Amino acid sequence: MKSKNYILTIAGLDPSSGAGITSDIKTFEAHNVYGLLVCTAVTVQNDIEFKNCVWIKKEIILEQIALLFERFSIPVVKIGIIQSWEILLEVILTLKKWNPKIKIVLDPILKASAGFTFHDRQDLVVFEKVLQHCYFITPNYDEIKALFPDKTIEETIEFIAEITNIYLKGGHRTDKKGWDEVYYSKIVKLNILPITTKAIFEKHGSGCVLSAALAANLSKETPLEDACKNTKLYTEQFLSSNESLLGTHNYQNE
Repeated sequence: MKSKNYILTIAGLDPSSGAGITSDIKTFEAHNVYGLLVCTAVTVQNDIEFKNCVWIKKEIILEQIALLFERFSIPVVKIGIIQSWEILLEVILTLKKWNPKIKIVLDPILKASAGFTFHDRQDLVVFEKVLQHCYFITPNYDEIKALFPDKTIEETIEFIAEITNIYLKGGHRTDKKGWDEVYYSKIVKLNILPITTKAIFEKHGSGCVLSAALAANLSKETPLEDACKNTKLYTEQFLSSNESLLGTHNYQNE
């Protein structure tokens, strides 16, 4: 089916809808693209507390993917939590079989805001293979420091930027809070400063929203720098939407 602009999220289910697949779907719909989803985990959480994560079997994840690709043309996929780098690599290779040109936006979620750790000691060789198939990776500062523990943050950025594009989220920065950095074409660095003059409030799932917004912009074939700037603006509107931990999405009219 090609009557709509379809996009896929592969991520976990958050019952509060602040993060994960339901948050991604709301972000996609706000960008006037039709969101499809594949569930990788069912979490027991709300916006302030995380109690458990039940992983969906790899075979079920792959079955979900196959059935969607049999029916829909999907140019872009956003990926959130998956049980291991090994399963993630298999999922990515499966996506590439269905669509060799698919653009993959990976949000490497290592830890929930409530403290639950998704990935502990993982095979970094496998993760390097994962990076080779991604179009963008969207870590925050805590995540990029943890991805390669033996490297400095500068070394990690340089290493990953040689493989794929990076949208480095600045919400966890201590020096320039909210100042995002994008690394693409191996050598180009784009600084994206905070845009809004409104108050910025902490939000559950804001990282999911940003990566989903970036994927949505890419699915609409927005030029890369414009896609990143649009993503920043949308995320700040989300963060400024109210004072609670659950943000409101700003639906766009086209």
